[in-house]
Amino acid sequence: MSGAQRIVQTAPLPAWAVRAHDDLRGRDVNFEPMAWEDAAADPRWQVDRRHTELPAEAPGPPRPGGQFEIACDLLRSYEVADPELVRAVYDAATPFDGRDMLLVGRFLGLRFPMGVRIGGVFDGPDEVDGVAVHRFAWHYRTLEGHLERGQMDYEVVKYLEDGRVEFRISAYSQRGPIQNPIVRAGFALFGRSTQKRFYTRALQRMRSLTAERVADGPR
Repeated sequence: MSGAQRIVQTAPLPAWAVRAHDDLRGRDVNFEPMAWEDAAADPRWQVDRRHTELPAEAPGPPRPGGQFEIACDLLRSYEVADPELVRAVYDAATPFDGRDMLLVGRFLGLRFPMGVRIGGVFDGPDEVDGVAVHRFAWHYRTLEGHLERGQMDYEVVKYLEDGRVEFRISAYSQRGPIQNPIVRAGFALFGRSTQKRFYTRALQRMRSLTAERVADGPR
């Protein structure tokens, strides 16, 4: 590894995961990206949308160190992922937009390395259904060798008029080519339920971690 790297693990991982992260360089996205609405109209894709309310702020732009910024930091560092289901390793010294991240899925004692690439980073004023908001958003797309093909979008939205803060997840996916017949059978049986559990726990963690850090910090 280069001395310029700053490797971050969201929870302890074996050394092979760090080496596998380094191997992501040069891999391509393993599908043709599309809009979520297009995937929703195509029965070959599994689509999901979830959201949850977070602790609200005072109306107006995001407050420095406030609930919106806390949630954005949790999302940027990928702490929203439950480490019992998914752990990640990435190089924090690389630009966030375009960063490679190795996800390690955990199921029944097995470990599945899955490479993704971050993109579509946005942080600024926007509108949601004609309402003024400040929005922080990014997605990751699956890379060659991933068990799946698809994209997951994350965003934190603050409504400027009333101070509400929301965390949102949108995703579309389909099974990738899995050579190992045991892994293929396990994915067919448990992949969808594990996916749903990931969403539920990510929303729960974002709510609880944001509330904890708001309580610990200045009001």
